Amino acid sequence: MQIAQITCINKGDRDSRYTCIAREGGKGWSISRQACIDYINNKEWRFYVEVAGDKVWVEVIKREGREYIKTENDGDMPNNLLSLPECSS
Repeated sequence: MQIAQITCINKGDRDSRYTCIAREGGKGWSISRQACIDYINNKEWRFYVEVAGDKVWVEVIKREGREYIKTENDGDMPNNLLSLPECSS
């Protein structure tokens, strides 16, 4: 299994609670949310976000029949993924 750090995201409306993340990326790479979900579900890749020097793992959850990604509960209030900067084109 490969491991990669997510350091940026793309979201159509960053301020909307109802718009999901469209893409995630890291140094030299960017993938769609669905590709990230598929990689995690197929146990091909494992993704994490670094928070205060610690790895916080990304997981897939299902709500209202749709799959989303989020970080596991690390006790911090801010959303670890949504707090990341925008990925450049």
